[in-house]
Amino acid sequence: MPADVAVEIAGLNFRYGDRDVLKGINMTIPKGSIVAIMGQSGCGKTTLLRLIGGQLRAREGTLRVDGTNMHTIDDEDLYRLRRRMGMLFQFGALFTDLSVFDNVAFQMREHTDLPADMIRDLALLKLQAVGLRGVRDRMPAELSGGMARRAALARAIALDPSLMMYDEPFTGLDPISMGVIAKLIRDLNQALGTTSIIVTHDVQESLRLVDYVYFVAAGVIVAEGTPEQIRASTLPYVHQFVWGEMDGPVPFHYPAQPIGALIRGPALAQGGSIAAGSLHA
Repeated sequence: MPADVAVEIAGLNFRYGDRDVLKGINMTIPKGSIVAIMGQSGCGKTTLLRLIGGQLRAREGTLRVDGTNMHTIDDEDLYRLRRRMGMLFQFGALFTDLSVFDNVAFQMREHTDLPADMIRDLALLKLQAVGLRGVRDRMPAELSGGMARRAALARAIALDPSLMMYDEPFTGLDPISMGVIAKLIRDLNQALGTTSIIVTHDVQESLRLVDYVYFVAAGVIVAEGTPEQIRASTLPYVHQFVWGEMDGPVPFHYPAQPIGALIRGPALAQGGSIAAGSLHA
C-alpha cells in the first residue's frame, strides 16, 4: 500500500446473511483528501464506514487502513488504530447526561494519562475551534441541531485523528448550520492534516467541499470522479441524483399493476385526470 494512501479497498464483497450489500468495491483514498461516498439510502454507504472502522469485517476482498489489513486485525490492534480515527455520527449522538465540555473531554479521560488541567485546556481549544466555547456547561438537550452537530465534531477531533468519518453530517440542518459544518470540515481537515470520508446524499453542499466522489448504487460503484466530472456526468443515474430529477433510473412509480387493472368504469375514461388530481389531494 503506497505511503500516501490512507484507505485502500480492492474487490470488497460484503453480505448480511444471504443478501449481498457490497459487490466488488474498489476505492483509493489519498491522505489529506476529503472524499464523498454518495448514493440512495440503503445502497451500502454506512456499511462501508463500518467496515473501514472495523465494526464489520468482510470475508472477500482487501481493505487496508493506513497499511493495516482490517480483515485480519486483532482486537488490541483495532482499538489502538481506532484512537487515530474520529467519527461524526448522524445527528451527533452526544452523551445526553454529560455537559458539552464533558462530552469533548470524554475520550481524553478514557484513552490518555493527561493531567486534568491539560485535558481542560485541550477540550476548551476543541470547543473554540468549532465556535462553542461559550456553551461548554450546557447539556445536549439545550443545544440547537446545528450546535449539537458542532459539539459532536469537537468530540470527534478530541484526539487529533488522522482519519475522520462523517455519516450524513448535513442531515436535518438549516442552510446556515450546513454551511458552518461544511466549512469546519474543510478547515479542520487542513489544520489537522486529516483524511476525511463523508457519507452523504446532500449533493450540492458536498460537491462544493470534497476532492473526489464515489457514487454507489445497489452495492456497486457506478461512477467516480472529481466534483466537476460528477456535475458534468451524462450517466443517467448520476445525472438524476445530482440534479434531483423526479423520474429516471430511479423511477417515480414503485412497480405495481397497471392502473387500468385496478380502476374500472367512468373514472378510467377520464384519461389519467384522477391520477393527476391525486397529486393535489
